[in-house]
Amino acid sequence: LYEISRRRELGMNTSWWHALDVRRSPAIPSIAVIGIMLVALFLLWLYTAQSIYTGLFGDQPPASIGSFVREVLTTSKGWTLILAGNAAGFVFAVVVLATTVIAFPLLLDRDVGAVSAIETSARAVMANPLQMALWGLLVAVLLVIGSIPLFAGLAVVMPVLGHATWHLYRKVVEPERAEQTRRPM
Repeated sequence: LYEISRRRELGMNTSWWHALDVRRSPAIPSIAVIGIMLVALFLLWLYTAQSIYTGLFGDQPPASIGSFVREVLTTSKGWTLILAGNAAGFVFAVVVLATTVIAFPLLLDRDVGAVSAIETSARAVMANPLQMALWGLLVAVLLVIGSIPLFAGLAVVMPVLGHATWHLYRKVVEPERAEQTRRPM
């Protein structure tokens, strides 16, 4: 979807077929590297969540879903699980946001490597912490809303987020160029 936004900004044909032009991008290896990094972070998050659970409740699975819910919501161990799990999840979410919010559109827009794109993304987040935190919150809320109707809402939410992320990238990385190419409505 970043490709469609990029093409629209440049006044190029934006038919959906051109969304697949990204397959020929020289950035594909760098995108794959960041994708592998995200998979590794996901696996590390799963390991962390399992470690928190095992540290609090041991390695035996709960007898039933009902007993698990009861134990989590009515015991101090359960509330510790909720707090520690959310804190760990928040840390992982911040790392993912900081390393990728600008990286993916940057890779499609310029000839840079994965490390440079990640560094640029991290610098952008550090330079605009409040705005990026609000952006991360907005993305999370929209993904939850889009997921509620059996994930069908994601068909609307994902293209909107893709287009909006492209414009966020343009405003953060090249604010002057973004203003020059902005089309009147």
